[in-house]
Amino acid sequence: MNHTKALAAFLARLHYDDLPEAVLARTEDLFLDWLGSSLASKGAHPIPLFERYAAMMGPDGGSSGILVSGRRTSAYFAALVNAASSHLVEQDDLHNSSVLHPATVVFPAALAAAQDLGKSGRELLLASVAGYEAGIRIGEFLGRSHYRIFHTTATVGTLAAAVAVGKLMNFDQAQFINLLGSAGTQAAGLWEFLRDAADSKQLHTAKAAADGLLAAYLTADGLTGARNILEGDQGMAAGMSSDARPACLSDRLGSRWALLETSFKFHASCRHTHPAADALLELMQREALQHDQIASITTRVHQAAIDVLGRVDVPQTVHQAKFSMGAVLGLIAVHGKAGLPEFDQFALTDPNVAAVREKTRMQLDAEVDDAYPQRWLGRVDVCTLDGREFTAAIDEPKGDPGNTLSRPELEDKFQRLLAFAGDTDTRRASALIDRVWKLRATTDLIGLTE
Repeated sequence: MNHTKALAAFLARLHYDDLPEAVLARTEDLFLDWLGSSLASKGAHPIPLFERYAAMMGPDGGSSGILVSGRRTSAYFAALVNAASSHLVEQDDLHNSSVLHPATVVFPAALAAAQDLGKSGRELLLASVAGYEAGIRIGEFLGRSHYRIFHTTATVGTLAAAVAVGKLMNFDQAQFINLLGSAGTQAAGLWEFLRDAADSKQLHTAKAAADGLLAAYLTADGLTGARNILEGDQGMAAGMSSDARPACLSDRLGSRWALLETSFKFHASCRHTHPAADALLELMQREALQHDQIASITTRVHQAAIDVLGRVDVPQTVHQAKFSMGAVLGLIAVHGKAGLPEFDQFALTDPNVAAVREKTRMQLDAEVDDAYPQRWLGRVDVCTLDGREFTAAIDEPKGDPGNTLSRPELEDKFQRLLAFAGDTDTRRASALIDRVWKLRATTDLIGLTE
């Protein structure tokens, strides 16, 4: 377990002053993006179910806030609801090579615990970086085989959330090892829900954040966990992966800041659709094509895209449509966008979108598959009704680190996310944005989002 020990030692000795300016600024960007994703889900199914459960089981009042309602409760139930809400509209971030959505599990746990423990904005940022750095490496360690069956954000997310809270509690190396053991033994989340348009994806992130926080609070009180939960003969890799790479756990700790590699979401859909969506958008603009000229669309993809998106033929819910390559490309072809309003208004009801969906197919491509997951390539071939053939290629989708969203673009996205939930008070949105940009100087996190 040398690599696990190295990771735990790095987490224990990591200090705020060790973080480069670029890492701190990027963490603020990611936090704002997460906050908008969470607030955008206000009132949308199934988030009220999680709110009612928290009201029934949790305390009436507490130190930690539920973002969509403003209600206060315990750190555990705040983390639970905030993690569920931030993973619904499919606008939260993604790290490519780990195929992990770090924000939706790290920030809910870290913010809830930081409010509960009276921590500062600087301490929240440090804890969040620790969660990202650990979670990304554990996701890379478990490999492609893990993601085929397990929702990595659910499984690895439990450990990433735990690490963030453990850092707020100033854990030493031994405590981090115990923490990983207690978090890892709870890790769960399966992709089967996609076949049924079930609500499990929000349960996955809710439980990951809350169970990570649970593991940290119990570890702080003396609970021990399996010391080799990652690399052991009966640990996570043994049971959940066939291509695990232990060296990923300790990859360039302190010199490679994996958080900087995280991508923002431009389209409001599963990230596996984004490369093709960007390629189709570029092709249609370049060739001045209209949707009713299209005879067929073939998008050449990596195997994981087929594994995830291939489960959805005719989407039954808006959320399931976000996991349909045909529905996403239909929105792009017909409406030029695949944002929240387009999904809400057209994904299930527009016959033109459905027509394009039926003309779309995915095809495994060796070049694209070999590049994945380090690079998510977009390759689209379009045939028209009059016999013309066009192709387009995107090597870095919008939102990736080399094609990222600027702060003005993130602020615009934040405003649109709040407006989608019915909050059109631009002054309130601007005030929240300003608070995030001043997070390093914040000493009172309880009032951060009020």
